[in-house]
Amino acid sequence: MRIKETLENYVFVLPAVAIFVIFYIIPFIWVFQLGLFEWDGILPTKIFVGLSNFKEILFDRTWWQSMGNVGYITLIALTFQNIIAFMLAWACDREIRAKNFYRLIFFIPPVLSEVVVGLVWQWILDGNYGLLNYWLHGMGLHNWARNWLSDPQTALTAVAIVHCWKGFGSGFLIFLAGLQTIPRELYEAARVDGANAWQTFKNVTAPLMIPVAVIVAILTILGSMQAFVLINAMTRGGPAYHTEVPVLRILSSMRGSSRFGYACAQGISFGVILMAISFVQYKLSKKARA
Repeated sequence: MRIKETLENYVFVLPAVAIFVIFYIIPFIWVFQLGLFEWDGILPTKIFVGLSNFKEILFDRTWWQSMGNVGYITLIALTFQNIIAFMLAWACDREIRAKNFYRLIFFIPPVLSEVVVGLVWQWILDGNYGLLNYWLHGMGLHNWARNWLSDPQTALTAVAIVHCWKGFGSGFLIFLAGLQTIPRELYEAARVDGANAWQTFKNVTAPLMIPVAVIVAILTILGSMQAFVLINAMTRGGPAYHTEVPVLRILSSMRGSSRFGYACAQGISFGVILMAISFVQYKLSKKARA
């Protein structure tokens, strides 16, 4: 009976394992093998270069600039995006008018097409006929108007803010779900004990929301690190690589330079970095839940 139960368990797990192996493990190994060659992606001949492509990444300033760019976007998302998501979730969790309407409105940005959102914001931030500059001129703030996506000093921040606007709705829903799991009796008990709003938040809401905040942080980091479509639609990595992110850098190596082997090495390196970040976040989440 024990053997039968064990086999049944393996049978149920087998489809998921097969999908993981076919679509993740095998492609990972194949891409790693391609990273050991110099190949243009067209001719059948491949030149074996060993780990030279991986060593080249260590001294590729453009690659590390893209890592810095995506790190900046991730930092803005972790702070600005998640703080706004939590504040809106906390407001909608309270008894306010039309809170269901607000929940619907706040969830609209994540379900919109990233290409459409990128093109719309590209028009809003355009330096010649953009809506933002039109409003600034209308309010007399002529010195503030600029070409937001072509200026190296503002392009990355503008892209990061749009990325946060696009993604805050997902964190909002998770935070709202977490707030609704907190027993209302705890708030009533705190009110009876004479706790004010800040004391209630500090001693009741914040401790119980730590595991939820960790989950949101994990999803935010992984989602921001892999940002691609929105940035490609808005700036295509310009000006002068100031908004380029790792996925765009890999695509440029593959399509622009015709260096498929080097692009595969970049992809493997980026995947290892994401796995390391996921491992650290997993350890932190276990500590937060303990």
